Amino acid sequence: MLTELRIRNFAIIESLTLPLARGFNVLSGETGAGKSIIVGALGLLLGERASADLIRTGADRATVEGVFDIADHPEITTLLDERGIDAEESLVVLKREIIAAGRARAWVNGTTVSAAILAEVGRMLVNLHGQHEAQTLLEGEAQRRILDAFAGCTEQAVGVRDAHTALATARREIADLRRRRSDAEKRADYLRHVVQEIEGAKLSEGEDARLEDEARRLENSEELRELATGISSAIEGDEDTLLLRLAAIERLLASIQRVDPTLTRLQEMYDTAYYNLEALARELTEYEASVELDPARLDEVRRRRDLLFKLTKKYGATLADVMEQGKSARAELDLVDSADLDLRLLEETERKAHVTLDERANALTAVRSAAGDRLGRAVDEVLPDLGMNDGHFHAAVLPLREIGPDGAEAVEFRVSLNVGHEERPLARVASGGELSRVMLALKTILARLDRVPTLIFDEVDAGIGGRVGLQVGETMRRVASYHQVFAITHLPQIAARGHHHILVSKGARGGVTTADVVVLEGGARVTEIARMLGGDPESEVSRAHARELLESAATAVPEAARQIKRKKQSS
Repeated sequence: MLTELRIRNFAIIESLTLPLARGFNVLSGETGAGKSIIVGALGLLLGERASADLIRTGADRATVEGVFDIADHPEITTLLDERGIDAEESLVVLKREIIAAGRARAWVNGTTVSAAILAEVGRMLVNLHGQHEAQTLLEGEAQRRILDAFAGCTEQAVGVRDAHTALATARREIADLRRRRSDAEKRADYLRHVVQEIEGAKLSEGEDARLEDEARRLENSEELRELATGISSAIEGDEDTLLLRLAAIERLLASIQRVDPTLTRLQEMYDTAYYNLEALARELTEYEASVELDPARLDEVRRRRDLLFKLTKKYGATLADVMEQGKSARAELDLVDSADLDLRLLEETERKAHVTLDERANALTAVRSAAGDRLGRAVDEVLPDLGMNDGHFHAAVLPLREIGPDGAEAVEFRVSLNVGHEERPLARVASGGELSRVMLALKTILARLDRVPTLIFDEVDAGIGGRVGLQVGETMRRVASYHQVFAITHLPQIAARGHHHILVSKGARGGVTTADVVVLEGGARVTEIARMLGGDPESEVSRAHARELLESAATAVPEAARQIKRKKQSS
């Protein structure tokens, strides 16, 4: 649960610490005091878009920090561990900061995180319901998610979506194969020509470079032979050769070594040079013999080079490109012959995927239909407690023409709020106040299923009052048996039902407007309830009425109150 909310330099708030408790927390105050700003700060903390416009005038940054007790929610600890966030304690601290330059940063337990991870963690900690969230009830997708949550078939719905994806993938692959086969059939004559020309050339990788080298040797064969012969003759010919001259050098070296025996290394160097020259002469002699004067081979190499040049002009800048083009043409041509087999395999995959989708969708339809009836009866039982005595709710399961990613049906919430009226889609008949109460009825029913520890209601009481407000307050107090509930309200009937009452007031510091909070108890709470009743908060009549509301709240939901008391004692 949310135990403390700290806000600094956010909108008109300079510095504010909001203490919260288990059970039903209510926040009240004059219009414009800053109640909605506190909700906005909570939204920022939970990952909503950050803007430098939210920073208080004169400040360079705004921060919002929330402290959550997760002792009863090990699944949140697991999520934090998976994200590499320290979660050894039973507390989680979320923090969001905006600086004047427009940048925003976020932390979870002191670890820097992205806004997306902050929002992911926040969704497990808090459900924030305002008038906008009530409007989401008008969307078919939101209605389907609510029914699936009630039915406990969220995983089944994921299975249907997976099966639909598998079927769609198989169908795309079939369509793609048929298209490629059709294209190949239209291009078959051209492809055969390409394959015949490229494969017929029997190309090999690097052949063009090898041909260039060979052509250069053949074109200069006479010169190469003359050069090789000249060098080898200079080294070991008949007269005045290098090897003969080296013999004289060897004699001189022998004389030096007789005088200075330490110069034996010079003899080693001489021997190495002598043997290397001999080896060089042999290599050149062998090379001269290997160089062929072969005009016929030269013509053959030139013809081959011309063929490769022609192919690269037609099919690619390099020989590798030509070879790749040949492989591609062969694969496309083979498709004409092999597509039938491949299509049969894909069609069998499609058939199996279709069967799987039908089976999963039918099972999901059965679960949703049964759950729709149960949800309708459950909401009907709650609506009278919310001032809708003649209200009737129906979660209609409407068959679709074909199975989609969300199943074989759409879900549509329908209501009939007056006797003698046919049920109609919720969007067509519900006012803002009625819509808020239908949402509250659903939250009441889903409360035991929902693992999110904190529910926040922002002016969910819009458009209601009197006895209906009292009933809404009692309902929210019941929900607080399973969740921490935090409601921003202007109705005294709801405020009086809270276990913990916080007042927001507006003042000024240093000539700048700011907002402050105070926890109300005893006479101070009586005064605020009297003010909310619309009378003079100091008149005995207003205060008597306020005390009556507070006293009735203490006995309105005894079982819920006992559960809250037990939780407080255990903590």
